[in-house]
Amino acid sequence: MKIRLYGDQVDLIDAVKELIRDREICISDDGFPVEVEMGAGHLKVECMETNARIRFERKHQFFRALGLFIEHFMHSKSFILEETAQFKSVGTLFDLSRNAVFQVESVKRMLRHMAWMGMDRLLLYMEDTFEIPGMPYFGYFRGRYTFEELKEIDDYAHAFGIEVVPVIQTLGHLKQALKWNVDPAISDNEDILMVDDPGTYEMIDRMIRAATSPLRSRRIHLGMDEADQVGLGRYLKKNGYKDRFKLMTGHLSKVIEIAHSYELEPMIWSDMYFKAASKEGGYYERDTVLPEEVRSEMPAGVDFVYWDYYSEDEDHYRSMIRKHDGLGQRSIFAGGIWTFVGVNVNYDKTFATSNAALSACKLEKVDEIFATVWGDDGAETNYFTALPGMQLYAEHAYAQEVDLARIKDRFRICTGASWDAFMNLSLIDHIPGVRQPNLIPANPSKALLWQDLLTGLFDPCVKELHVAAHYAKVKLQMEEHAEENAAWSFLFATAARLCEVLELKADIGLKMKTSYENGRKEQLAQLAYNVLPRLYDSVDALRLAHSAQWMATYKPFGWEVLDVRYGGLLARIRSTSSRIDDYVKGVIDRLEEFEVERLPFDPNSAEAYRFGCLNAYARIFSASS
Repeated sequence: MKIRLYGDQVDLIDAVKELIRDREICISDDGFPVEVEMGAGHLKVECMETNARIRFERKHQFFRALGLFIEHFMHSKSFILEETAQFKSVGTLFDLSRNAVFQVESVKRMLRHMAWMGMDRLLLYMEDTFEIPGMPYFGYFRGRYTFEELKEIDDYAHAFGIEVVPVIQTLGHLKQALKWNVDPAISDNEDILMVDDPGTYEMIDRMIRAATSPLRSRRIHLGMDEADQVGLGRYLKKNGYKDRFKLMTGHLSKVIEIAHSYELEPMIWSDMYFKAASKEGGYYERDTVLPEEVRSEMPAGVDFVYWDYYSEDEDHYRSMIRKHDGLGQRSIFAGGIWTFVGVNVNYDKTFATSNAALSACKLEKVDEIFATVWGDDGAETNYFTALPGMQLYAEHAYAQEVDLARIKDRFRICTGASWDAFMNLSLIDHIPGVRQPNLIPANPSKALLWQDLLTGLFDPCVKELHVAAHYAKVKLQMEEHAEENAAWSFLFATAARLCEVLELKADIGLKMKTSYENGRKEQLAQLAYNVLPRLYDSVDALRLAHSAQWMATYKPFGWEVLDVRYGGLLARIRSTSSRIDDYVKGVIDRLEEFEVERLPFDPNSAEAYRFGCLNAYARIFSASS
């Protein structure tokens, strides 16, 4: 397909060429003429038999409009499309602090998809993964971005009209930075800064300056969430007990002053204030209301971001949004794409929560929205699996009502991939016994991958479920998707290898224990000598596929954590083989591990669910510490 752009497109041509470099589209003087007109009003695409016109209000909307034109031009030469932005801003936040730090080229790839979608903001969550001059331990061996790398990202994003906003932490969530003990005086505890200490504010000043100086944006997110133990560590010993609200407010005022000295417009997460006002210390309690005296003392000059990834109830979101009314100049909502509960993405939970939340945001006239993509417990799930969730946010941002059929078509244009193929990634966790849709959300793939073969903490969860057949079926689907979606094969090939491992491993612990209890040494020997070697090879194949996926997406730092997990699993396969071999040959007369009764992992969970949502490797692989 050849097109010729003319009109208000002086600073768009280079960006368009970059955007279409991997598509069967080219800019040519003899291409179909498309007039570009920038002006007030909504997004509009008109196509006649001989020419077309794209009209838009803001730069980032042009690229969405171009995608709409291309999508419909393939089917018709005569159409009119109009869209009205539902929010002033729509973006995505990527967690770059849980080991996975995007390569610059991966950020650029993600920005191209965001441009096709019509997003205008990229938020980079960097607790310690940016370089601060004179602070060599800050982000040491963590894949931190240099000034030049952040500037390169910002320049690339700017070409598409996308604003890059740094998201840092200026109170809690600083364990990785504080663990080096460079300046013990600024630590309240291992995770939280010491409020009121002059050294704390010197460090925060340097953090803010380093995070913002490579970027055009005057917006900055200062974090300040989940610092529940503020004032209860070294601060308590030094100063005695002080009201948390007063500590937060005093600290925030000082940090805002620093941000304003650089002419920045700060925002923070809002949870700490709501927790302080709650009788139970919770964030989402319906009866929690910020007292007027609390509101009146909250510092001015900062926006408060309401974050929520959990409820499927629209009224819940509307109630919480109303509680935020009047906090800051802008109303801002952050939802979640469920990439953060293990080795697999959950689209059921993503869509159920996001649809409810974004519908509420439109009804309550929220100004800005963004999706968060977190990587808790080692970022085992690749961040590119967030693309369907991002597409959902984008479609909500340009339509009052969202149509699934339209999302599928848009996804193909914006990513070059099959929507259904991506959706099928969630099937990995749709094992028998997990209620559909999976809104717990249960994540059996993580538990069954990392649990130990001899101690099998999750064996009772899969008893009589025939999960091997499930994984065998999904493996074939993933292999087909890898073949049909070449540009995304690194996602589906790894998923296929995961299913291959789980097909062998998910119930092998039960089989070994049953054989042992029944005195069937021959069966036990067959599992040890035939199945476990195959499992070993499959795990190593998964490790290599996952490693290749990581190295194609992220900086190498952080992979060592997952490599050690795989290495531990491989070692335990060999240890299991050795233990069984000794037993079969009479070297030992019992296998104590198989003599322990297998108890439900969660004695309080409903039988229908069996698997809950557990994303802590340390709790999965062993009952020991």
